Amino acid sequence: MKKSKVVLLSIILAGVLFMAQGCFMSNPEDIQAFTRPEAVDVTSDSYILQPPDEIEIQCTAVPEIHLQIQKIRPDGMVTFEGIGEVKAAGRTPKELADVIREKAIMLYALTGENPIAVKISVFESKWYYVVGEVYYEGPKPYTGRDTVLKGIAEARPNILAWSKRTQIIRPSANKDVAPKIFEVNYKDMIMRGDTSKNVLLQEGDIIYVPPTVLARIAMTIEEFLRPVGRAFSTVNIAPAAAK
Repeated sequence: MKKSKVVLLSIILAGVLFMAQGCFMSNPEDIQAFTRPEAVDVTSDSYILQPPDEIEIQCTAVPEIHLQIQKIRPDGMVTFEGIGEVKAAGRTPKELADVIREKAIMLYALTGENPIAVKISVFESKWYYVVGEVYYEGPKPYTGRDTVLKGIAEARPNILAWSKRTQIIRPSANKDVAPKIFEVNYKDMIMRGDTSKNVLLQEGDIIYVPPTVLARIAMTIEEFLRPVGRAFSTVNIAPAAAK
């Protein structure tokens, strides 16, 4: 019985080692689908507002709306005192500011080229994701200036992380178009300053930090032994209950 368990465990470990070396689907050329931070001027002015983003209005000439914070409603609208409802969804902050200005000049004396400004106070409508061996796993607010380095650093890889083989994934909703996946060495980024792969993320991108080979083996052994431990616990509890 013991011998069969050892053989089975050996097979499992061999399988884990094989998968650990060959489970990655990355392609170095796929990085071409991503954009370098310095190659494009991406600012909040190009961010498309959607529910439930929060915006702040800056207009000292109109105290009723100055520094007012609004959460974009599910219908895409926001409401301001004296101005009424304004559609915010689908517009950039500058486009929304222009619409509010057109409504405000009919009621207030506005001077200057840009008397009204719209600032995004909370990004809540778009996300990228960090999963795997990190302390802070899950969706992260997408701002338009999120880089690979920022995403990994904020999620903080844990001691089980194989950060040298972190996978950057751009999913594809089209079955005829393959996802774009490339690999980064996070340790080289922070210890050697190698930011050659520190590209901008897009909404929906995924950062996967895999476990090391040893960590994967430990996880597999734990999964294998957990049912055995439960079985022994049941056997020990039954006689005790009978007494």
